[in-house]
Amino acid sequence: MGFSIPVAQDQFASLDERSREIFRRIVESYLETGEPLGSRNLSRLLPMSLSPASVRNVMSDLEDLGLIYSPHISAGRLPTHSGLRFFVDAFMQVGNLSEDERANIDRNIAPLSNREQPLQGMMTQASQMLSGMSRGAGLVITAKNDVVIKHVEFIRLEPFKALAILVGEHNQVENRIIDLPAGITSSQLTEAANFINAHLSGQTLDELRTELNALKLQVQTELGTLAQDLVERGLAVWSGDSEEGKPGRLIVRGRSNLLDGLGSEEDMDRLRLLFDDLERKDNLIEILDLAESGPGVRIFIGAENKLFSLSGSSLVVAPYRDEDNRIVGAVGVIGPTRLNYSRIVPMVDYTAQLMGRLSRKPL
Repeated sequence: MGFSIPVAQDQFASLDERSREIFRRIVESYLETGEPLGSRNLSRLLPMSLSPASVRNVMSDLEDLGLIYSPHISAGRLPTHSGLRFFVDAFMQVGNLSEDERANIDRNIAPLSNREQPLQGMMTQASQMLSGMSRGAGLVITAKNDVVIKHVEFIRLEPFKALAILVGEHNQVENRIIDLPAGITSSQLTEAANFINAHLSGQTLDELRTELNALKLQVQTELGTLAQDLVERGLAVWSGDSEEGKPGRLIVRGRSNLLDGLGSEEDMDRLRLLFDDLERKDNLIEILDLAESGPGVRIFIGAENKLFSLSGSSLVVAPYRDEDNRIVGAVGVIGPTRLNYSRIVPMVDYTAQLMGRLSRKPL
């Protein structure tokens, strides 16, 4: 498998058997129900004989260690974000996907690899599939493709807006609305498109921009100032202004799943914050950076996840790679901190491997 879970050996060794068992039961109860577990109910679940008073003493020690807390004075205990991290590192057993689960992932994603606009289709289907299997929000992000240009057109829509149509060498079509410089005419729209098609076809978007900068001085008489500005605007829209290697497409599916099991106004407030974060795609491109920061599947719990720290959500994310072993995208699941990590980790890992294999095929 392509994932590994580090073990917090020092902290684990500091707990005796009954402390470990009590802590494990509190966390597992939280992951299953989202509710605090009290000492009386906990004493009935333990394999060893402990009174509620003895359980409360152990709980107090775990609370001093910052692993659990009491949401209310008379309530039971819930794991802290640090406690969840400790549980994931030291206690969680990551299983393998069943044959049915693997077949479900293959069935939902693999057939799309030969369809029109396959990358977009694979991303959409992968995010929907992860959402359905995890009961969280599935997300897939990919770096911009180095599309080789075959043909370009500009069509006026409004006095200050035009539709830019970009056709790639494999007949991929991308449409973008671009702002027009003041005073642009229809003939200049045609002139700009003709210039690209005559001089710059057969190159990627980044190569086009570089070539255009190099040609600026020598084409002043051939390409009018306004048309040159239009060409630059069009290429900037297609290529994007982000740094090289930054993701260019993001798909998030399954936000309605995050509404399930909400039990308080505090939960709703956290969900609103998460939805606000999900709308800020300029920050979401950092998901790829998170995926690149370590091998295999990464788990970010609560404040560890700088993108969604305010909402107290968790992110399970893994990168996928091209034929040169470069990271070109990431898949993941975001949801409440009580995600079923042991099931989601292998699911995300397998989906990332599959996306990597399929994205290497000629499209």
